[in-house]
Amino acid sequence: MVDLREAELPDKMDLWEAGDPYLDWIANEGVKRIVEYKFEDLDEVELGPWERKGGKGAVINIPSGALPNDCHLIEIKPGGKSEPENHMYEEVMYVVSGRGATSVWHDDGQKSTFEWTAGSMIVIPLNATYQHFNGSGSDTARYVSVTNAPPVMRLFKSPDFIFNNPYQFKDRFAGDNEDYFNGQGTLYKRKGTKFGTMWKTNFVPNADIMKLWQYKDRGAGGINTHFDLANNVTGTHISEFPVGTYKKGHKHGPGAHLVILGGQGFSALWWDNEKKEYEIAPWKKGGMVIVPADGTYHQHFNTGPEPARYLALRSGDGQPSGWGESNVSIKEGGMQIEYEDEDVEIHQLFEAELAKNGAPCRMKAFIPYCTGEVGPTSERDT
Repeated sequence: MVDLREAELPDKMDLWEAGDPYLDWIANEGVKRIVEYKFEDLDEVELGPWERKGGKGAVINIPSGALPNDCHLIEIKPGGKSEPENHMYEEVMYVVSGRGATSVWHDDGQKSTFEWTAGSMIVIPLNATYQHFNGSGSDTARYVSVTNAPPVMRLFKSPDFIFNNPYQFKDRFAGDNEDYFNGQGTLYKRKGTKFGTMWKTNFVPNADIMKLWQYKDRGAGGINTHFDLANNVTGTHISEFPVGTYKKGHKHGPGAHLVILGGQGFSALWWDNEKKEYEIAPWKKGGMVIVPADGTYHQHFNTGPEPARYLALRSGDGQPSGWGESNVSIKEGGMQIEYEDEDVEIHQLFEAELAKNGAPCRMKAFIPYCTGEVGPTSERDT
């Protein structure tokens, strides 16, 4: 196995290069910085002080100089609250544990306040002012968020412009709609893509259990939905795949943060599809795996007794190179490895992990040498 933190990736550079506006911001915040791409349990990650965020926190960066986004892991102390803030970068949050409420407003408007709990996904409208509150007086609340702060800070090079800008994006959040964060949404199909179902909303109260829809392209009877959140460019989707199955291997741009919403298993990551030196990242509910570099192949395996579900929060630059071809076969010019073309070793590894858990493999419909059951077909079992 190869550790991608030490691998010579094409875009690897000195992350502490002097004069980087984004890294200068981290230094000025005095916040703990973690350079890593796999976390088995986000609730167990040790944080440092970040008082203005409500107590503790850390900024997580992938081990690469190309930072299309970053990750903030925040813990609000019991009965605590964050300081009001607004910023010119997008932010999408997922609540790992705890419960509370958030208020969002423009300076000249009334506040929109809504409650959240573990499993909720929250989008902060661009440059709106917001404040988070822990709803418990005895327990902490912890959330993980993905932002496109690195490219925004590196573009404008002005903290004052980013954090003290009065402009209001009222086409995203007018500030006078009391139903904006009610959790309802609209289902539609995005034309000209293979990304399937889109759910347009501004708040998801139950991302860990919400309904998903059939998505054949990634294989093995999976279900999925992509999100249209507050007119953001930040890409977001949820995928779930059945017991005893795994998804097709593929590659795309860097910085996809996969927060595990349910189940247990592992992800295999590799850089060279000829050498196939796999780095294995185990995960369970509450964990996270991040695609660390452009073109990193990765594949996700469910080895537990329940369906596996993850939330993917990815690049915030609109249309990163290659994302649209990540569900098209390599044989057709895309970036996806079909089951019949995958390495036999990866399937054997999957069956070995299932055996440890006393669970059967259900990939016979896709992998002829599978020793298990037929399992789901290309049409999801009902």
